[in-house]
Amino acid sequence: MKVIFTLISILTIGFVSYSQGSALELDTLSSSKKWEFNIDLASRYIWRGQSWGGAYFVVQPTINYAINDKLKVGIWATSNFKKEYFYDDGVTSYKGYQEIDFTITYQINSFLAFQVWDYYWPSVKKVDGLDNGFFNYKSNGVKTIDATLLFDFSAFKFPLNAMLSTLVAGNDYRYDASGENAKQNFTTYFEVGYSLEEVFQKVTLDPLVGVVFNNQAHYYSGGDYDKPSLVHLGVKGTREFDLGKRFTMPLSLNYIHNAATKNTETFGKNFLVVGVTFNYQ
Repeated sequence: MKVIFTLISILTIGFVSYSQGSALELDTLSSSKKWEFNIDLASRYIWRGQSWGGAYFVVQPTINYAINDKLKVGIWATSNFKKEYFYDDGVTSYKGYQEIDFTITYQINSFLAFQVWDYYWPSVKKVDGLDNGFFNYKSNGVKTIDATLLFDFSAFKFPLNAMLSTLVAGNDYRYDASGENAKQNFTTYFEVGYSLEEVFQKVTLDPLVGVVFNNQAHYYSGGDYDKPSLVHLGVKGTREFDLGKRFTMPLSLNYIHNAATKNTETFGKNFLVVGVTFNYQ
């Protein structure tokens, strides 16, 4: 895992890249631009209203390759470079965090794409009962498959986008009252966003709302388990700088509120994330 992440970081820093940014952002693939590279530097990592690894600086490289004008494959990774797994106060939430994801995207038409993510988040230290094996999709593993539909209506001059995501395999299991009989839960997340371009001094604002359904497997630790919950209410401000020769550098400030009512995040419900991205595409 460390070797893979190091190689990705070196490649990404060398080329500087295309931003993963929001999962809602789609670009039409161009056969003349086979490769896309980026590196995100952010004050912390928030995924769908959840804080992974606490309030620590993260580095997030991305590499995408366009096989043709409809199909692309990619790798995305993140790390906060912390080695501690549990907090000293005994709260069972990790401090060190690392993840590497593999993705395939198929552009169905001008406004709809189908995407499959393979999430892999091995613990930074050995944990009893947890298997960090890369091919282990069982209940003791750290792998999940996410099938996603991405909608982007910007081609129709309507800056609305949406995402419908369902975990279809891997460690997303619910259990009966005895804590046994694991069953695949198919936890589902829906997000809708709107883009307001250059509202002030070339700053783009992107408000969005994200809700989790059937969270009985507790995959979204910051969401309610017995009802749909609004885990991601946010607005992101971005100012992009053109560095020339296909290089850009977006600066962003992202406010996120987790509105779940019963199961609150260990790290809080309100997050402010500062980020800078170096893109090459």
